[in-house]
Amino acid sequence: MACHPSGSYSVVVIPLKTSLYSLDALRFYLWIKRLKDLEREKDALWSGLEILEKTRLWYLQRLEKNRARQDSIEARSGSVFWRDHGTEETHSCFLRSQIQRVNGSLGSVMSEPNVTSSSNPSIPEAVADSDLRWHNSLLTQELSRKNSQISLLEQEKHALLNELDDLQSC
Repeated sequence: MACHPSGSYSVVVIPLKTSLYSLDALRFYLWIKRLKDLEREKDALWSGLEILEKTRLWYLQRLEKNRARQDSIEARSGSVFWRDHGTEETHSCFLRSQIQRVNGSLGSVMSEPNVTSSSNPSIPEAVADSDLRWHNSLLTQELSRKNSQISLLEQEKHALLNELDDLQSC
């Protein structure tokens, strides 16, 4: 796990020799505000790092389970595999789509330009980026619906195959 320092903050009050409306007072206020923003960013990064480490462990566990299921399937014959495959396939499809969504989100976070850089995008570029993100989220939702439909069709196919096996055995 990430070693997160304590969440306490220090408050520093430095009296100014000039008025509150002076340039020095404004600089001091902006400096303190920037430090506060950096502390919040640091807290968010620590929190994200903890989540990423938990996620990494979860991914490793899922990989081990997947490997064990693969070995189990390879050990069984095809007819046994088709009979007890039902809801596991639906869960697998749903899990795959969720993992792809998370991977895409993490990739977009890492590929975004640094917010503090001096080359901030113009307003039209930001609007276009926002529109693309919205369109991407709509496409992702549609993909999830299609994946659900595919898994339902696969379940129906397996049920029909089971019926066919039953009819052929009679």
